[in-house]
Amino acid sequence: MKLKGDPTTARALNRRLILNLLRQDGPKSRAELAIITRLSPAAVTFVVADLVEEGVVTEGEAVSGYTGRRPIPVQINYGHGLAIGFKLMADTVECVATDLATNPLAALRVPMPSKAPDDVADLLATTVPKLVALAGRQDARLTGIGISMPGVINHEQTVCIKSHRFGWNDVPLASLLAARVNVPVWLEDDTNAYAIAQQLFGLGRQHRDMAVLAVGVGISCALVIDGKLYRGANGAAGKFGHTLYEENGRPCECGKRGCLMAYHSEASMLRRWREANGEGPDLSLRDLRHALAAEDPTAVKIVEESGRAIGTALANLVNVTDPEVIVAGGEAVSLGEHFLVPLREALARRTFRTPPAILPDWEDNSWARGAAALVTQRMFDFESSGGVTSAG
Repeated sequence: MKLKGDPTTARALNRRLILNLLRQDGPKSRAELAIITRLSPAAVTFVVADLVEEGVVTEGEAVSGYTGRRPIPVQINYGHGLAIGFKLMADTVECVATDLATNPLAALRVPMPSKAPDDVADLLATTVPKLVALAGRQDARLTGIGISMPGVINHEQTVCIKSHRFGWNDVPLASLLAARVNVPVWLEDDTNAYAIAQQLFGLGRQHRDMAVLAVGVGISCALVIDGKLYRGANGAAGKFGHTLYEENGRPCECGKRGCLMAYHSEASMLRRWREANGEGPDLSLRDLRHALAAEDPTAVKIVEESGRAIGTALANLVNVTDPEVIVAGGEAVSLGEHFLVPLREALARRTFRTPPAILPDWEDNSWARGAAALVTQRMFDFESSGGVTSAG
């Protein structure tokens, strides 16, 4: 363990401080960095020199309008590396190659015919070179791969402890993939990964305390507390959809009954709508959106009920955790105001104080970008860990 006064530790702390300032505020001169961070000019010079040598930051043009030596801004070079993100879904994988700011450079969606762990690892490994080629950045190094999936994840050991949706127990998926591709691989719960991306480059960029609600096949809510993702004692924090909605109610994929997600996830809304219409599984989320646009009364009633139910449950979480904002993502957000208005209204009626703003985010590849952010976060938090290499 390094002691507090160890210069290597001090340099690492200063590095994180400077990189996060450049991430949040954009280009700054060395003098500005010294003033804002309250580091000595020499300390800033040492760190910036290291970062320039590594290619992590670049120098811009000297600022005009100054007499004497003109300040030269430095900025993060997000293009010096590639990150790959894989979001495992029910029967497909959403794949993206990004720069180190999680800006998409290439995207694919590939079928996942088998959920056997080795088959999944083989599928991801064969997709990596395709994504790298599509990204078209020959001068950029593949920095790492992030995988996100629904489940309880041991972040440090990169093991899926439990996934009801995949039928997995203690699956070392990151190690399986790393052995095939020979770059570092991270594994994380899908909503946690999405929260990391929102914290680094998204709607939560300026907030140290936020909740990240995801309503899709399931319902979950990750928490960022004082700038850190809260995983809980066993990596199971955020399983918001498994809070009780109705005693002894509908069966849930977790094996229990009456969970919130069994009634009000996007998948559950679709099921209830199909049941109400006497239709088979052909009715899709797109069909539901069209029905809402036409003010179909059955569709409107079901979606508004789910918005109210989730808003009511969310109020309990807000009263306990007091986030600054709530970022809302997942397929249900695409249902628009029919879903969001009753959610906001129910939240406002039941929170102890004025409720935090709900910031909706709906981008097709935002979840895979969350997986890619598992790679990028290492730049901004030297304490982050959990990546595994082929050497184990």
